[in-house]
Amino acid sequence: MELTMGLAAFGVGIVVGLTGMGGGALMTPVLVLFFGVPPLSAVSSDLLASAVMKPVGSAVHLRHGTVNLGLVKWLALGSVPSAFSAVLLLKLAAPGEAVQELIQAGLGAALLLTVVLLAVRAYLRLADRARRRDGSVPRHRLCRPAAAVRRLPTVLLGVLGGAFVGLTSVGSGSIMIIGLMLLYPGLKAGQLVGTDLLQAVPLVASAAAGHALFGDLNLAVTVPLVIGGIPGVFLGAQLSARMPGGFVRRALALVLLASALKMLGVGNLSTVLVLLAALLVGTPVWMQLRRRLGFPALAGRLLPRLLPLRVAAAPRTGADS
Repeated sequence: MELTMGLAAFGVGIVVGLTGMGGGALMTPVLVLFFGVPPLSAVSSDLLASAVMKPVGSAVHLRHGTVNLGLVKWLALGSVPSAFSAVLLLKLAAPGEAVQELIQAGLGAALLLTVVLLAVRAYLRLADRARRRDGSVPRHRLCRPAAAVRRLPTVLLGVLGGAFVGLTSVGSGSIMIIGLMLLYPGLKAGQLVGTDLLQAVPLVASAAAGHALFGDLNLAVTVPLVIGGIPGVFLGAQLSARMPGGFVRRALALVLLASALKMLGVGNLSTVLVLLAALLVGTPVWMQLRRRLGFPALAGRLLPRLLPLRVAAAPRTGADS
């Protein structure tokens, strides 16, 4: 089972490094649903593994210069004490077996919220592309993607995200990124991922310390997650600087939706029907939104027009001469 768990962590790590999302939102449900790990143990073990893995992806983004250190500082000021306090309140509010049920229900709700935030994030990025294309983005925004730090809203965002992470291990890559997009619309995609990954290092460390203090950690679960997750996060972080993560995020949304429904006790048939409905309704809605913003309904239709430009711009090699 350790090998299978390590392979699962490797796949999740790639998603985390590539998109900045999917750590707790994907790994914790996998541990609960496929490996039978109790919810509290899954949350605490995933947090400890994340505390080890996220510095790897953060280091890659620091090297690429896609981290806003000012935002990291103010986010951590709110998230670190909030995450630790959330763990403490959880233990006081639901002692014994009740805490397992509370965490599972909270995790399901957090996953549903994450799916919604993924859709919001995709639309915000598409709308920003449309504004840039139409020239409605001020020139200073194009040259200076990071605006001045808004301290109080940033700290409050850290408090909200820290509470979610402490309770469910979900939120550092979903709530935080959406909040950053709304507060700082000038941040580029790579900066969002890099800043979120680095701010999550002290955040998950604080939450993991809270769980460790109450003896909730399971090293037999944590070790395979670390061994598989570290190379996955490193690979994903390398890829994030070279390729878009749009397709990965869409697939991730469906996986998270399925996980949320299962965590909330929804049956297999009902889960499949909800996923089919999401595909059948969500796809034409998204295509219509793209058309309204002046893009082709299917992103793939841009490829034939872009490909000749890329070929023409490519440097000549020795084989060409």
